[in-house]
Amino acid sequence: MNAIELRHAETADEIAACFPVMHALRPHLSGPDELVARVTRQREAGYRLLTGWRNGVPAALAGYRVEENLIHGRFIYVDDLVTAESARREGLGARMLDAVAAIGRELGLRRLVLDTAIDNVFAHRFYYREGLLARALRFSREL
Repeated sequence: MNAIELRHAETADEIAACFPVMHALRPHLSGPDELVARVTRQREAGYRLLTGWRNGVPAALAGYRVEENLIHGRFIYVDDLVTAESARREGLGARMLDAVAAIGRELGLRRLVLDTAIDNVFAHRFYYREGLLARALRFSREL
């Protein structure tokens, strides 16, 4: 296994390079240009895209931001967590989650929060293994 370098995707080219990995998690995205546009807009709300690079190619992604609400106070929220199919079972998901948690601790935050689909049982097992607990059920509807 080649070494993984963790660093944020900052430039449009770096974000575009993340598209194949992100598309596995967010198949509704139409292409690299849409990903770049969305990440650029979301940066205004503090979104960052931590990337696990292997030989200059993204192998894992963790999109996150700092949020605040009355339930948790200030916390780090993980929007996206995905590993390329070819890099799964190497511990990258746990490494990405640990890296985001470390960023949160450096910022003085005490909680990491993420959402996952209710039917995504493989992710649920992973999150439980990583010490996350299910504390809520999120409801939504189309407007």
